Amino acid sequence: MSHMTDLPSWAAIVVCGLLLLGAAMTLIGSLGLLRLPSFYDRLHAPTIATSGGTILICLASMLCFAVLQSRWIFHEMLIIFFVTVTTPVTLMLLGQAALYRDRVEDRRDVPHKSKPASEPDAE
Repeated sequence: MSHMTDLPSWAAIVVCGLLLLGAAMTLIGSLGLLRLPSFYDRLHAPTIATSGGTILICLASMLCFAVLQSRWIFHEMLIIFFVTVTTPVTLMLLGQAALYRDRVEDRRDVPHKSKPASEPDAE
């Protein structure tokens, strides 16, 4: 007993396209997490790509249920809101924690903390 047979063909094509694009973006982000060399490179691929993939999948769900008129799209709006808000915050917190750890361990490939322009050089 599926309501998908009631979905018009134009909407089914758009929903399938959005689902495929969202799944492809999420897969690319996951592969970037596995394949990129450093932690700092690996931060960006999953956060950007999987967020975009999640948004596309939610848009497909919103369109499907809006056309079928079987329920509101409030759940998808909440998912999009929380993914959009929490992903950059998590990226920044993880990046700052890793940068702090690498500076404490005195790794050479990490940029040193820059001085504000108001501080004079101690030479």
